[in-house]
Amino acid sequence: MRERVKVSTPGKLMLLGEHAVVYGRPCLVTAVDQRMKVIGEKVRGSGITINAPDVGIHNFEYKPGDEDVPKGVRFVVAALKNFGWQGGLKITTASEFSSEFGFGSSSAVTVGVLKCLSELSEAKFDNKRLFDLAYKSVLDVQGVGSGFDLAAAIWGGTLGFVTGGKKIEPLKTKKLPLVVGYTGIKADTTTLVKMVSQKREGSRKIVEEMFDRVELLVNEAKVGLEEGNWEQVGGLMNENQKELEMLEVSSIELFRLITAAREAGAWGAKLSGAGGGDCMIALTDNPKGISKAIAKAGGIVINVSSGAEGVRVER
Repeated sequence: MRERVKVSTPGKLMLLGEHAVVYGRPCLVTAVDQRMKVIGEKVRGSGITINAPDVGIHNFEYKPGDEDVPKGVRFVVAALKNFGWQGGLKITTASEFSSEFGFGSSSAVTVGVLKCLSELSEAKFDNKRLFDLAYKSVLDVQGVGSGFDLAAAIWGGTLGFVTGGKKIEPLKTKKLPLVVGYTGIKADTTTLVKMVSQKREGSRKIVEEMFDRVELLVNEAKVGLEEGNWEQVGGLMNENQKELEMLEVSSIELFRLITAAREAGAWGAKLSGAGGGDCMIALTDNPKGISKAIAKAGGIVINVSSGAEGVRVER
């Protein structure tokens, strides 16, 4: 039986379909090569210690049944609870990307912890079992979510995804020619998802029609991605951005970066994730020119590659 396990999980970028995916529509997501690392180590006794220096947590001693846990380790604790871990344990997390970016750090760490626990206990979960436990853990913490970021962390690559893992479809596509720009503003995903929910309650027909249009864009883009038709995919990204602006989840900062990328010749540009700030993506054959334009418009360019490998045990 193993005494120590190190795993890593990729971050993610939403390509098309955010917000609509919460309501049963498909989305497209890709895993990125900046990774979350989780080390699980059995220790004597029954105590559980959690170290997450990236979020300022050092030697937090968790006792099963504790309800008052620091925000930075809530997802780790939810994973421990849902796995039903028994015995002494030390968990340490370290991320290659800032939790400020919308790269799915909460989902990446949830998957990483569960993968560690399954390896330490020799439970050997398959991907679907890992997804189901991770999805329950995330919902326990934040109450809302579709699970697309969990799927990216587990399967990796570029995926077609439907809410709650009803459909998880790895796509055959080359590395995407993406440039990522960060606005400098951290998004509050839960608040934005709830805001869209309220908007939908108040104008059900209008919002559902918007989500129907987004579903058509996602389905077209899936074909374009597999064919490598970047110009087509870029145009569909622009259309998706229009719908997100109508939902009022974009921002002035995102608009500046998206406009700069398009004016510099990007095939398409849109926000990526919940909105409200955070990251935008541009599809382009001129990454240097687009990066320069995004930086000039006040954005921070983040160098990542798409289609990264999913969760893995590190040797």
